[in-house]
Amino acid sequence: MQAKKRYLLVSLGACLLLLAYLWGLQIGEFHQQSHQQQQQQQQQQPYASHALAHAHPHGRGPGLPRQRWAESGHSLSTYLAGVEQEEEHSPLVIHQHSSPRERREIRNNMYKSRRCRMDTCFDFRRCERGFKVYVYPPAKGDISESYQKILTAIEDSRFYTTDPDEACLFVLSIDTLDRDQLSAQYVHNVKAKIQSLPLWNEGRNHLIFNLYSGTWPDYTEELGFDIGQAMLAKASIDMDNFRPHFDVSIPLFSKDHAQKGGDKGYLTLNNVPPSRKYLLVFKGKRYLTGIGSETRNALYHIHNGDDIILLTTCKHGKDWEKHKDARCDRDNEEYSK
Repeated sequence: MQAKKRYLLVSLGACLLLLAYLWGLQIGEFHQQSHQQQQQQQQQQPYASHALAHAHPHGRGPGLPRQRWAESGHSLSTYLAGVEQEEEHSPLVIHQHSSPRERREIRNNMYKSRRCRMDTCFDFRRCERGFKVYVYPPAKGDISESYQKILTAIEDSRFYTTDPDEACLFVLSIDTLDRDQLSAQYVHNVKAKIQSLPLWNEGRNHLIFNLYSGTWPDYTEELGFDIGQAMLAKASIDMDNFRPHFDVSIPLFSKDHAQKGGDKGYLTLNNVPPSRKYLLVFKGKRYLTGIGSETRNALYHIHNGDDIILLTTCKHGKDWEKHKDARCDRDNEEYSK
């Protein structure tokens, strides 16, 4: 019997503690709601006074002092500032695998100059004597084969100049193509290297090339450095981060891609549109799930096997067979031909 009594007393005590805890939560919620209601009432008071002012021809109610109208310019500027701030930081993809410091760095780097356009972040005065491109002298560190092809193509063109004073456009000799931190070609300390360039000028009139950005598992478009007012030539750039009439969307190419074209083109002076054997050609892996899957899985709709050739294979990753669809066998066969 004594054991049963002790058990009942312990149970009763636990129930009382639980009731006290729940009662405390309700009291806290009540105070929070009351505080929020008070704030809402304080915010609504100016609007109530504004309505009373309109109700009376002289802007006063009975026994009320004359209302002092707020400056409309101040309200408009406050509103515009709020809109600009919202546009400045939205949309911002928050990734669960990123630390708060990394998210702040991503926000600062990706959205700091997202409003840049040619008329605001490009100095046309440097181009008055013609379009010339200056490539910085080779920097310390390895340059990938792909980036070296880009630099060589520029240096072999008629637009290249060795004089920075006559340059309209500047291209870095620092390899920024692969900004995946897990990649062996990832270049460290790019931020410090760029900031030390005497001609950087916050990136104005500079063009930065990039093929890969971010790292597993988030794969954001974070480059690891602030591009400033520089233009970005990037593959697979997100439309939310693309700055129209300023950035350049480029295709993703491998290190085996030829530096120069093969056969001579078919374009002549009086041949518009130009005659060509193929209008559109693409051959690559098809992502059955995840980013890019919707686009590449729909390419077969416009493939006609004549002048539009779009070949994809489902053999991507180790578990691709778990996600294969009804078209995989046919696509894989055509891809292997």
